[in-house]
Amino acid sequence: MRLLILGGSGAGKSTQAQLLGKHLQVPLISVGEVLRQAIDQGSDLGEEARSYVTRGELIPDPVMITFIKQRLLQPDVRYGWLLEGYPRTSFQAEELDFLLEELQQQINWAIYLKVPDAVMISRSLARSLTDDQPEILQRRLQLFQERTLPLLEYYGWRDRLLTINGDQPQATVQQEIQKHLTLS
Repeated sequence: MRLLILGGSGAGKSTQAQLLGKHLQVPLISVGEVLRQAIDQGSDLGEEARSYVTRGELIPDPVMITFIKQRLLQPDVRYGWLLEGYPRTSFQAEELDFLLEELQQQINWAIYLKVPDAVMISRSLARSLTDDQPEILQRRLQLFQERTLPLLEYYGWRDRLLTINGDQPQATVQQEIQKHLTLS
């Protein structure tokens, strides 16, 4: 199974992705976590990403596309994966489709965790991550609405979108996701 988890900052993507990855026994590729580690370790990717992340900006498409391509070529994801935090733009989604076509793979579902803006901001502030500051979170929310929400149309048009109410207890959200995946 090849899945995407979509949603704004604080929507619960990481939590649901971890639970779902364990349930389905597929590798989780958490872009946010990999980027945070790269920044902490001072790697080339981390240094390039740092200036964008600290401003709440999206990392440029070429950098992200290269990173994802390298990751999806690894042997542990040959038979399935769960991608959290990517794609963030329609262009990235198209590039991901081209890459998957080259790899003779396809996405089963793009799972969108729909959560009200105020809830996403409240959850993000509660995490206490260094890049979760009110002004940065507002910028991320703005970018999510401008660039990421069009992904819903992109995957909806391809009949690959699964929308889940993410403003529920974690266990309820996970049960809904699993129920929909079982029925499909």
